[in-house]
Amino acid sequence: MTAASAGFSMPPEWSPQEAVWLSWPVDDPRHWGGAKREMMWGKFAEIAAAISRFEPVRINAPGADHAAIMAACNRARAVPEHIQLFDHPHNDVWCRDHGPIFVKHGVTGEVAVTDWEFNAWGGKFPPWDLDNAIPSRIAASLGKRVFKGGMILEGGAIEINGAGQLLTTEAVLLNPNRNARLDRQEIEQRLRDGLGVSEILWLKQGIEGDDTDGHIDDLARFTDTQTILACVERNSTSPNQRILQDNLSRLRSLLGPHGHAFEVLEIPLPEACEVPGWRLPVLPASYVNFLIVNGGVLVPTFRQGKNDDRALGMIRELFSDREVIGIDCLDLVEEGGTLHCISQQQPREGRTSGDPGGP
Repeated sequence: MTAASAGFSMPPEWSPQEAVWLSWPVDDPRHWGGAKREMMWGKFAEIAAAISRFEPVRINAPGADHAAIMAACNRARAVPEHIQLFDHPHNDVWCRDHGPIFVKHGVTGEVAVTDWEFNAWGGKFPPWDLDNAIPSRIAASLGKRVFKGGMILEGGAIEINGAGQLLTTEAVLLNPNRNARLDRQEIEQRLRDGLGVSEILWLKQGIEGDDTDGHIDDLARFTDTQTILACVERNSTSPNQRILQDNLSRLRSLLGPHGHAFEVLEIPLPEACEVPGWRLPVLPASYVNFLIVNGGVLVPTFRQGKNDDRALGMIRELFSDREVIGIDCLDLVEEGGTLHCISQQQPREGRTSGDPGGP
């Protein structure tokens, strides 16, 4: 039985949430090790504290680190009762991609876990065995039903609008480094079966410097069922200008759930973020890598006053009923992602007024 045939589907991110999951930085020199370790623990504590103002934060981390993590969150003035630690060892911090993708039953409101395979974005960053085990560990800890996805899928590769439509990129889901034995039709069917969607919408590729090959959560995000906030590049010398213009053209040709064109709003990328000598000559910085939480939206900023303010202003207009908070993510994006990439939301159990089709 698939999740869809059992009556489950993935709620949009703006639906009521039970918690947000993070995978705490591991003590590994490949990932902000050495002198950067303390800095990144502080950054994750700042992010956890910001989320904890709105809802619980559930953290994957080895049990031996729990006391130190709680101390770091306390220093960042997190809401103590909203920090929940789980003895779930992992390889890296990108919970959006290795964490479970939660689905919810349309009638009973039961929340279940979909467990897809993870191979570190096409085998780029071994090992990933602990990351691949995170969905099943979380399901066991929470006592949740599990549906197997049947293919490799990262959460950052998909964006849904809660009206049966899923947005993704060919550069990721059709990449032979993920599911070489599956064609487009087979991949689309697994998405329908696993996430309860009815239509798959395709963009072509992602921005420069993206280790993921082009995740959608750096390119375009639904802000409601009919509205898409899409990145554009104003700098004509950037290779991203052509890429994002092609994406924009495709988005404008797509039809929403009621057969009308989507409202597509443009948000410029920040100016190029560069770290001399780093493995990524241009960092994949994007303002649409925001995280929606209950009553709030956390938005990455990049120490670019005018550009940051413009992005925050646009997102405040789109989410006028939520508190919009900017979080400096320039150091975080050195490893290839920001707020959305490190997090995974867990929907609230039961029927709620914020659910699609709910009372």
